[in-house]
Amino acid sequence: MSAADRCRAIVIGGSAGALDVILQIIDGLPADFEPPICVCLHVPADHGDQLAACLREHTVLPVFEGHDKQSIERGKIYVAPANYHSLIEREGTLALSTDAEVHYCRPSIDVMFESAARAWGKGLLAILLSGANDDGAAGLSLVRARGGLTVAQDPAQSIIATMPRAGIEAGAARLVLSPRKLCELVRQVHAEPSLDRAAWSFRDARP
Repeated sequence: MSAADRCRAIVIGGSAGALDVILQIIDGLPADFEPPICVCLHVPADHGDQLAACLREHTVLPVFEGHDKQSIERGKIYVAPANYHSLIEREGTLALSTDAEVHYCRPSIDVMFESAARAWGKGLLAILLSGANDDGAAGLSLVRARGGLTVAQDPAQSIIATMPRAGIEAGAARLVLSPRKLCELVRQVHAEPSLDRAAWSFRDARP
């Protein structure tokens, strides 16, 4: 497997109804899981570190609320802080921004996904989950254009289908998977970190 084919990082975005799926994905990941995971979930501005604290209760992996210029390291989970856009810089660090809301949201999934696509290219796995607006569709499109593996939660198995459906209708999702299959995919990336092989394995998966 070439280095370009290897999963370098995972980004997960969602809004209403996404938290339970995120917890399912990270629950049970082994301590030696290698790709860093960056999470962007729409949360109220006054929620502080609550999301990171919640995730810590469901994983053995270290979980951090992201801060500006923080290095992104293998085997760790980084959560976009409330009321800040979280961008991935090419040198592998986080950058926080208080720029205007995108799709009425800050943090914005599009902002994270688009910056991650530029930083990690073909080595990126991007997952778009349940939510009530179309934030994330443009970002998922750029990840796919840059050669990354793009996945949307099955709208029929989403609490609110608007967000994953927008990604699918934009032609951005290479795979459409149920929460159970999403968990299987992330675990397969640990066992066999080739994104092309992972996509091939799940190409016929029924949502």
